[in-house]
Amino acid sequence: MDPIVVEIIKGALKACGDEMESVIVRTSMSPFIREKGDHFSGLTDRHARLLYTTNDRAGPGMIEAIWEKYPADAMKPGDVYWMNDPYLLRGAISHLPDMCFIAPAFFGAELIGFSLCFGHFWDIGGSRPGSISPNSTDIFQEGLAVPQVRIVDQGRLNDDLYRTILRNSRFPEMLEGDTRAMMAATKIGQSRLAELFERYGHDLVEGSFEELLSRSEKVVRKHIAQYSRPGRYTFADYVDDDCVTDTPYRIELSVEIKGDGVALVDCTGSDNQAKGPINYLLHPDICRMMFSRFLLRDDRSVFQNQGAYRSIAGVKLRAGSILQPTRPAPMGLRAHTLHRFLNGVLGVFAQATDGGTPAGSPDYVIVIIHTLDPQTGKYVLCTDGLGVGQGARPFADGLDVIYSRRQKNYPIEFLEGTYAMRIERYGIAPDSGGPGKYRGGLGIIRDYRVLADNVTLATRMANRKTPPWGVKGGQAGRTGGIWVNPGRPGERFVPGFSDGIKLNQGDLVRVVSTGGGGYGDPLDREPAQVEDDVADGFVSLAAALTDYGVALDPKTLCVDRDATLRTRLARRAQRKGPLPFFDRGPQFEAMESRRLPQTGNVKELGVCRT
Repeated sequence: MDPIVVEIIKGALKACGDEMESVIVRTSMSPFIREKGDHFSGLTDRHARLLYTTNDRAGPGMIEAIWEKYPADAMKPGDVYWMNDPYLLRGAISHLPDMCFIAPAFFGAELIGFSLCFGHFWDIGGSRPGSISPNSTDIFQEGLAVPQVRIVDQGRLNDDLYRTILRNSRFPEMLEGDTRAMMAATKIGQSRLAELFERYGHDLVEGSFEELLSRSEKVVRKHIAQYSRPGRYTFADYVDDDCVTDTPYRIELSVEIKGDGVALVDCTGSDNQAKGPINYLLHPDICRMMFSRFLLRDDRSVFQNQGAYRSIAGVKLRAGSILQPTRPAPMGLRAHTLHRFLNGVLGVFAQATDGGTPAGSPDYVIVIIHTLDPQTGKYVLCTDGLGVGQGARPFADGLDVIYSRRQKNYPIEFLEGTYAMRIERYGIAPDSGGPGKYRGGLGIIRDYRVLADNVTLATRMANRKTPPWGVKGGQAGRTGGIWVNPGRPGERFVPGFSDGIKLNQGDLVRVVSTGGGGYGDPLDREPAQVEDDVADGFVSLAAALTDYGVALDPKTLCVDRDATLRTRLARRAQRKGPLPFFDRGPQFEAMESRRLPQTGNVKELGVCRT
């Protein structure tokens, strides 16, 4: 293949994905998509192999689900397909609010590929505004499930079906605006794929697709062969509870690395499915994607595409487990299990590379505030996502206050201008990052003053029982909490997963989010870095001494080097042995000892298709 043409086609795929994203952002209506950026666009070839994606946790498996009802030879130019049922999608979409749209692209009468996207929609029905309640015990409480439907047939909108779906939302205008934005984006993808074939011809474009897939595969295999020791590695993490019981749920990965590939990802040791909505239906190709996203991190010259998954072979799952639940198990809060799985991937490679990964990171925090306006009969809903600290890296501190890698939290001006609330405090949570040679990223403190009456609060904060782990001597991150009216009469501590908390006008809700795990021995941290952290308000004066062994003058905040040297020498002398490779926090071992054996049917979802 001509490398110049391959690069042009590669750039065209990315430009198309970016254009689709721009259409979604500029024409959608809900804050989740427009302000926060919770959406995705992607392109595949005619075999449904992912060529380009704007989200490294979604994309594979959508088209195969559509083919079960609408085979490729039955598709026509101008068609658009819509669905969101996670069970029919086998986890390609993992909860109901993420509705996906798929459009086949044609060059003349020939099917040449697919354009696809999804967005997290503001409300699709269910028991609570926003369609995600921590109290849900089956998927029917979480909103409308759309099976495979042809919403646009050769350019003609199925208006009867469309109006039926919109009628099931508490915010039909937002749903209409967002779904039309998605359909417009898929049409962009259809057009751009056809233009590529028209410009370069069938053989050259498809040959370039094969080359791009092959390049990604080579990078992943090279990374595994160079940096990972062969062997079998196991890592486990916990979700605090399932929202409706106090039971913690364990997510376990056992991974076998051979040569330049991952021979097996065995997830069968994970706990049985939960009663509450933390279940995560793991699609095998998305499992492979989560491995390749780490393995591609150092090489930006290739795409996250189907070729990157070829080096990750067998995926073994157990039916009825938290990673392979059976219908109608709820899945609205599956992100907490997804994040524990992602941390498990890092935990496996931390062992295989002797600490060549970041430390553990916590889950983002969600605060949901809603009410019903008695004058208009309309719902008012605010779903606010808050940042947390990320795990420290082998070469630097963890990133502070990250909501989600490619998403944003709401500007304060938007919140105060749209909802009856006032943000009275928004700042760094001192000492929240796990101590280490490199400090874990820091969480935040945010205070909401409620300016309306009869308001209901729901919360989503994990990592209280099992904070994000530190690695190679680094300590676990520090946990957060949620309070109503802190320091005042009637102060209430709010559970991490809760719903139906009643608030009155004037109440204050305080959220303190969790920090990331630390990397390396805290006594190896440069005293000048600790001095800077104290001056910035990131680390307290007391924690500088207790966590890092750094003595500072309380007036000048300058390092007392002699006192620091004495303190650190004394601390090292008191140690009874080397620091643990992983620091899991104070409750992890107790949770492990109380765990009961899990059983169920095992299925191996073989090698990645080529």
